[in-house]
Amino acid sequence: MEVLHAPWRIEYILAPKPPAGEGESLFVRIAQSNDDEANYVLVRERTCYAVLNTYPYNGGHLMVVPYKQTPDLNGLTDGELTDLMKLTRRCMNALTRVMRPDGFNVGINLGKVAGAGIAEHLHIHVVPRWNGDTNFMPVIGQTSVVPQALADIAARLRAALAETPE
Repeated sequence: MEVLHAPWRIEYILAPKPPAGEGESLFVRIAQSNDDEANYVLVRERTCYAVLNTYPYNGGHLMVVPYKQTPDLNGLTDGELTDLMKLTRRCMNALTRVMRPDGFNVGINLGKVAGAGIAEHLHIHVVPRWNGDTNFMPVIGQTSVVPQALADIAARLRAALAETPE
């Protein structure tokens, strides 16, 4: 049996996680940070921002996050909802130019039972997909192989997003 190593995951696994509802979410901390490069923030808009998932399902997996912390869509204004969807579309267009995926999974997990890792702060997952990207690794080994470093993907997506503002 061949062993695959994903050493970047151990930081997340071992890191203390505050109970849901206590204090600010990870997304609020990232929103308030000035270090976009270290946090893999790709672009900031008026009411939301896009950030690479540091524990991705696939290369280029990003999240579009409102600055406002709310557990569901009802906590956002119509304008904030529109901004969220427009930035989602913009990120998909940038991913298409940079990574040339064959399709996307786009979704929102509302509540822990639905798979939300940060249930107190709504966010949209954008996962680029390629024909044949589901193989024995995720099915048998519950493992995903991400072939490109996050910093490289982030730099390429920042450049693509800067080329086409809204």
